[in-house]
Amino acid sequence: MQRGGGMDSNSPARWFIGEALGTFLLVFFGCGSVCAAVLHHAQVGIFQVAIVWGLGIAVAIYLTAPLSGAHLNPAVTLALAAFSGFPCRRVAVYLTAQLAGAFAAAAVLYLIFGGSLAEFEARKGIVRGEPGSEASAMVFGEFFPNPGGEAMQPERGVVVPMWRAFAIEAIGTAVLMLVILGLTDARNPAIPAGLAPLLIGLTVTLLISLLGPLTMAGFNPARDLGPRIFSSLAGWGALPFTTNGWGWLLVYILAPITGALAGGGLKKLMIYR
Repeated sequence: MQRGGGMDSNSPARWFIGEALGTFLLVFFGCGSVCAAVLHHAQVGIFQVAIVWGLGIAVAIYLTAPLSGAHLNPAVTLALAAFSGFPCRRVAVYLTAQLAGAFAAAAVLYLIFGGSLAEFEARKGIVRGEPGSEASAMVFGEFFPNPGGEAMQPERGVVVPMWRAFAIEAIGTAVLMLVILGLTDARNPAIPAGLAPLLIGLTVTLLISLLGPLTMAGFNPARDLGPRIFSSLAGWGALPFTTNGWGWLLVYILAPITGALAGGGLKKLMIYR
């Protein structure tokens, strides 16, 4: 036990609470900004959504880093296990907590914005679970190309085909992972103490501003899968898992993991050289 009655720093309960709470906050602020933008036009332009995401991530890291290290992302956890000595015995706890936190945040957002969703769908003539309802489902899971609150037209598929969406998510996550490792490296004298979480959040803001119009810029399998599962249970049925074919798996789960491993490997190579 830590002084003051806190849980042991090696306690799986501590890790679970840290990762679940941190990922909850990440999704609550981030997907909440998408809800506000799509349903109420509260944010104007991609940058305003992106900056809420970034600041929300920074807050989540500051709050939960003492508990679990604030991975808040399965791709980050797996890359740290592969390249930075993160104990493999912790991986299952972290991944489970991240998914649970993301799912819980989606449920809370539905409680808050459920009336707004129903009004939005009625106004747009959207039947939840039918083709075109990705226009409302996008406030939870992600789709490519970015629906922008509208039904996706088949001809838009040429803008972001599956292979390009995979590359976008992988490259974005690789950049994010490289930044995380660089900012948290104790040998980097350029980073003032305590500033890394804010800079990580701002990096996500930059990436969403650039890539969000294409794939909604996930870079985090838990952020996508938890809310996607919730939306399926909340009336959208199979649509979140069929609109982009296998894109939910390839683009929003495997691509971020691939990118994070690539970013971690690149950082390892830089240190070795």
